[in-house]
Amino acid sequence: MKKRLQTILSHAGAASRRSAVELIESGVVKVDGRKVTERGFRADPEEQEISVNGRKLSAEKKYYFIFNKPKNVISTAKDTHERRKVTDYFEGVKARLYPVGRLDRDTTGLLVVTNDGELAYRLMHPKFEIEKEYLVTIKPCVDNADIKKIEKGIEMDGKLTSACTIRFEEKDKISAVYRVILHEGKKRQIRRMFEDIDAKVIKLKRVKYAGLTLKGLKSGEFRELSQKEIDRLKAKV
Repeated sequence: MKKRLQTILSHAGAASRRSAVELIESGVVKVDGRKVTERGFRADPEEQEISVNGRKLSAEKKYYFIFNKPKNVISTAKDTHERRKVTDYFEGVKARLYPVGRLDRDTTGLLVVTNDGELAYRLMHPKFEIEKEYLVTIKPCVDNADIKKIEKGIEMDGKLTSACTIRFEEKDKISAVYRVILHEGKKRQIRRMFEDIDAKVIKLKRVKYAGLTLKGLKSGEFRELSQKEIDRLKAKV
């Protein structure tokens, strides 16, 4: 897959993205033995030989993790307000990692974290309809007719949401827990779905994503995916 040359250099750790542009324009970067000075030049790091100052660029090692995101952690690689970020938990990994999609600050649970940009893009693309499963606690309790209504889809941002599956788990006098399975991921979708039937989501946790689960992971913990799990993810997209 072809990418901008400055992005390839940055991801390989040869320079920051801004410094990479300066390296390219200075004439010290070659692709398949040919000097490249064009800003925005695209190359395929897996198919083409790229060198800087005569040294061949090593292919970037790909990392794949499952992370159990705690509450009040931001699902982004950067934050201007100095809040705790998902990537802060991976400071020991020498790679430019980023979460696949986002969970709201108040939402906990499963995130895939990787530096494989192509896989991340495909997993997030609506056409692949990756299955996501959540445990949702709401209050007040609602009746089954309301649940059936939002299962069929509601209007959101001028469009109808796709049908989803909602299964009752348990309830007490003031709240109820449901298991919600989606194949899309609009911004704050689950919270807005329940708002449509006058219920407030007071707890939201993603427990499953593309067949992966949080088994064995406490809040704030992560683990690397096995090769079998990686292959299954790629097969889905």
